[in-house]
Amino acid sequence: MRHVFPLILVVLFVATTTRASGEDSPGGRLLLLAHRQDLQSLLPTGAQLLHDPIAIERFLEAVDGSPPKWVDLHGPHGSHQDERLFALNRERDRRRAGREALTQRITFLWQGRLSLYHPDRGGFLVAIGPEVIPTKWGLIRFKAEGLPAELVAVPPPASRDSLRARVARDESITVIVAMTGRLVPEESILYDFAHEDPGQGMVMPVVRVERIDYFLSP
Repeated sequence: MRHVFPLILVVLFVATTTRASGEDSPGGRLLLLAHRQDLQSLLPTGAQLLHDPIAIERFLEAVDGSPPKWVDLHGPHGSHQDERLFALNRERDRRRAGREALTQRITFLWQGRLSLYHPDRGGFLVAIGPEVIPTKWGLIRFKAEGLPAELVAVPPPASRDSLRARVARDESITVIVAMTGRLVPEESILYDFAHEDPGQGMVMPVVRVERIDYFLSP
């Protein structure tokens, strides 16, 4: 079962100007109607969608070969695990240098929710929260680097008024936030243990975001 972290509202959404096209600020973009199974065809050319556990596992194999031995890293009582994790992360940083997968453009998905509508910006502020995906490698949580100060989804004219009315009624409108970019070369993947379950391994690919797309189920 996937877990969704609490939606982030305050830090990300300092209002600035964006036009109704949604293309003038890094976080502003048109809100498109699409089913989840159709997303790949709407993503930037060459971007690999990493949301299915199998696709994620194959990508991690191309980058890092095999998952760590979490039991050995944790130890019998969790003692000295920080030192072991630090050594593992440094060693894997060294070994993955130069691998072709580091240059692959990838897309990961977070859950979003439409928030306050700004007429002068032509769109809704979007609250977001990361997803946690169970895989054979451990729990996967993508880390987004370089997010803009605000995320703005600009709806099509035909659905703008109905969406504004729903948000005004405090109706929760969920959107898919697709973030596309490449792994940060210096520290591409972080290995750690989940705070909620100290024995559960967590893998965090660190992605420098180049583009953000917003999708609403029809």
